[in-house]
Amino acid sequence: MKTPEWIKPGIYGAIVGAAFIGIVGFTWGGWVTGGTARDRATTMSHDDVVAALVPVCLESAQNDPDRAEKIAAIRDASSYRRRDELMKTGWATVPGAEEPDRDIARACLASLDVDSMPEQLDPEVDEG
Repeated sequence: MKTPEWIKPGIYGAIVGAAFIGIVGFTWGGWVTGGTARDRATTMSHDDVVAALVPVCLESAQNDPDRAEKIAAIRDASSYRRRDELMKTGWATVPGAEEPDRDIARACLASLDVDSMPEQLDPEVDEG
């Protein structure tokens, strides 16, 4: 049996085309493997959980009666130790957890902006 003469260039074209589509798809097309998608989803869900728990930390900081001393301690710490100081305050410990969370402390510290914060908040007075 004689094979048609177009078979060889057709097979080469299919192989080169498949390789080209794969390379373009994974580099510029946004395609990812299952492992990469899983890693990205895990990272994104962790970041979303941390972002959802930052208001708990901020509320704990706002309602703490020893707020002024704790803010002063955080402010006096060096920039790379501030997260640890905030963790010592207990504000980064979410309800149900026994230990403070480092990522929540980092995000809470960014939201608190302790350098520009007054040490005492003016209490709101409802004059009825």
